Amino acid sequence: MFRVTKAEKDELVTNCDRFRPLKHSTVMPRAFVEQGVAMLSSVLNSDRAIEVNIAIMRAFVELRKISSSHKQLAQKLREIEVRLEDHDESIDAIFEAIQQLMRPPEKPRKPIGFEVKEPKRRYGKK
Repeated sequence: MFRVTKAEKDELVTNCDRFRPLKHSTVMPRAFVEQGVAMLSSVLNSDRAIEVNIAIMRAFVELRKISSSHKQLAQKLREIEVRLEDHDESIDAIFEAIQQLMRPPEKPRKPIGFEVKEPKRRYGKK
């Protein structure tokens, strides 16, 4: 058994309406870990206590399954992020190339004024 931190208590009160009375409590609540529930079952011998203990142990098993699936999902997301890191630059380059292709070609401007042409030189004459 351990004491819940203030941040954990605030999150619990925020997410679960039935814990609203804890909102203004100055005392931090206690929580059982899985091993604590198992030890409690060895002390309590009533039928009701055994039923509740079994239900709590099943809840811990489900929580473990959920947390492992979240870990797997987080790992898959990390793998995807690593694989796609350099794709952003490639995608930007592709979009830039598409935008250049979509721009109308610039027409060469006709020069203003006149051109000075040099006279043709014949070989041997100056």
